[in-house]
Amino acid sequence: MAKITCFGEVLWDVFPTHKKIGGAPLNVANRLQALGNNVTMISAIGEGGNGTKLLDYIKEVGINPNCIQVHNEYKTGKVKVMLNEKGSASYDIKYPRAWDKIRLTEINKNAVKNSDAFVFGSLAARDESSRNTLFKLIELANYKIFDLNLRPPYYTKDLLIKLMNEADFIKFNDDELYEVSGYLDSKYRSMEQNIRFVSEKTNTKHICVTKGHHGAVLLYDDTFYYNSGYLIKVIDTVGAGDSFLGALISQLLNKVNPQEAIDFACAVGAMVAQSEGANPVLLHSDIDAFINPY
Repeated sequence: MAKITCFGEVLWDVFPTHKKIGGAPLNVANRLQALGNNVTMISAIGEGGNGTKLLDYIKEVGINPNCIQVHNEYKTGKVKVMLNEKGSASYDIKYPRAWDKIRLTEINKNAVKNSDAFVFGSLAARDESSRNTLFKLIELANYKIFDLNLRPPYYTKDLLIKLMNEADFIKFNDDELYEVSGYLDSKYRSMEQNIRFVSEKTNTKHICVTKGHHGAVLLYDDTFYYNSGYLIKVIDTVGAGDSFLGALISQLLNKVNPQEAIDFACAVGAMVAQSEGANPVLLHSDIDAFINPY
């Protein structure tokens, strides 16, 4: 299986009645690890309490914790999650937090150099400290996977363009694709035209766009692959896109056919959306039965 390093926020998603461990890159790492890959997480937590519980969880699910830094001057990440009547989430992301201050170290440089792929998002670059560390680590990566996860006001046009230009694989949702296409002065209206436009502008051969309950489209080595989604009852969408990306990366890095990869990833994303929280346990047998119910 593949060796993958993820970089960025680890935190607690705080709902009105409870809290759960999350953070987009940790959610991706969790799904990658659950699918049998060898995953390292680069991040930072505060001392004690929520930080200790978060670190214990990372160890418990089998993710390599050696690149988790502990800061006594900053608190562990926390996000207030609001769900609307359809289960769609909005977020109040507290700042600054420990994951905003990830330091560049020999251990995290070696983790990236020795991995098949390096996964990062835009939110982890909101603070200069973690942003500078990220830029240095990108230089060492063998295959760079950029998950936008746009969270206003924590990004700029220039930052997104720089990270896209560095990436080998970019994952958007449909709203993000059109926003970024506008930044690049696209005159196109269709999704496929804009995907190809971004691919050419950023020299990125692999681009995936999720479309909520309508599935996803993947451009992979100049060919489009589609999945139209699965009919489910949404409980909450927290982490669904992250598990989708983790499942897709796992399949592609392990040389699964791209059509099978996007079908599998859409199934995993849908199964997360019909469950509570970002990281429900999904067995391979359950995923196969979901894809082929008859």
